[in-house]
Amino acid sequence: MLELRFVRENLELVRQKSLLRGVDPQLIDRFAATDQKRLATIAEVEALKNRRNTVSKTIASLKQSGDNGLAEPLIKEMRQVSDRIKELDTELADIEHELQDVIMAIPNLCDDSVPAGGGEQDNVEIKRWGAIPAFSFQPRPHWEIGEQLGILDFETASRLAGARFALLKGFGSRLSRALVNFFLDLHTQRHGYTEVLPPFMVNAKTMTGTGQLPKFKEDLFKVEGWDLWLIPTAEVPVTNMYAETTIDEADLPLKHTAYTPCFRSEAGSYGKDTRGLIRQHQFEKVELVKFTTPEASWDELETLLADAEAALQLLELPYRVITLCTGDLGFSAAKTYDIEVWLPGQNCYREISSCSNFLDFQARRAGIRYRPKGEKKSRLVHTLNGSGLAVGRTLLAILENYQQADGTVRLPGALEPYFQTRF
Repeated sequence: MLELRFVRENLELVRQKSLLRGVDPQLIDRFAATDQKRLATIAEVEALKNRRNTVSKTIASLKQSGDNGLAEPLIKEMRQVSDRIKELDTELADIEHELQDVIMAIPNLCDDSVPAGGGEQDNVEIKRWGAIPAFSFQPRPHWEIGEQLGILDFETASRLAGARFALLKGFGSRLSRALVNFFLDLHTQRHGYTEVLPPFMVNAKTMTGTGQLPKFKEDLFKVEGWDLWLIPTAEVPVTNMYAETTIDEADLPLKHTAYTPCFRSEAGSYGKDTRGLIRQHQFEKVELVKFTTPEASWDELETLLADAEAALQLLELPYRVITLCTGDLGFSAAKTYDIEVWLPGQNCYREISSCSNFLDFQARRAGIRYRPKGEKKSRLVHTLNGSGLAVGRTLLAILENYQQADGTVRLPGALEPYFQTRF
């Protein structure tokens, strides 16, 4: 979240940046009104307390001199003042709760380098990598390839769990597992990330720390009767590993990678991507999370992007990188690069990774700080995360890009070691 004082002192900047993101300006108006009400209430409480302190001394002096008649009306007045202070304290608690709700609903400020725009049509392509494959036949979408090979079973998954689930079998399951191992090996052995295996369920405080709650409650799955939520991404537990802690600057940057299943209700997406593996309620990712100093965070975003790109390059999957515009930017991000892989069976690019810099937005919510060398006062870290990569979407990209005329699928060279017989 943004700092309350910063929003108060830069109200017009926050208003303009929020408008670029499509935020209802009434939210900022509500902040201004609630903040002014809070300040006025605090001022009234302080004035009444000062009055009570001053008069209490007068009452004591009058009683000491025996002027009880003069003291009595003052005592009565102070009873009324105390009652009023109690009323205002209750009002102030409600006002501060409302103000917290408002400040938690204001998105991060987009960086000045983020292109203005209203939605995905205004995102800006910055580069492409790899040659789009040419086929001597009409390339098919992955759901047709997978069902013909008997490695994707959507019908059984639907019986087991309903729509937007998939069941992988045989080569499909093994390919998925190989991709997980390939991504983790790449990022730990070549890129210097430390692997973690976090819980797949977290509490509401953890969800709040990275910005999923309260704003995106409808996109999440909750365990009934428990303060537990299924994670929508490993970003949530991995970032919150350091909640309410102070990291030594010498330990920065901290870099973690984690494989987890992810769970999303996909609220508001009904009717979109109903076929195949594109948009599922349950999917798998290998996530990349960084903690760094403010001075280094923009450079770290570029290396984060390069780390995610490396996975696609080693798999020889063509892709492009786009910068998300202000209207398509995620709630917590100051800037985001999307990597989109080419899918010949659908004749389009589709997102396979998002790499974002959140600056201190998440760190303020979660209380993640670091202590600069030689300084006593701690500062908020900057957090970043990206997919390295989405497993299901990489799998379908392999099926579509490596499909053969006879209906088989060729294996990318980078994955061959994971299919060698070891037993």
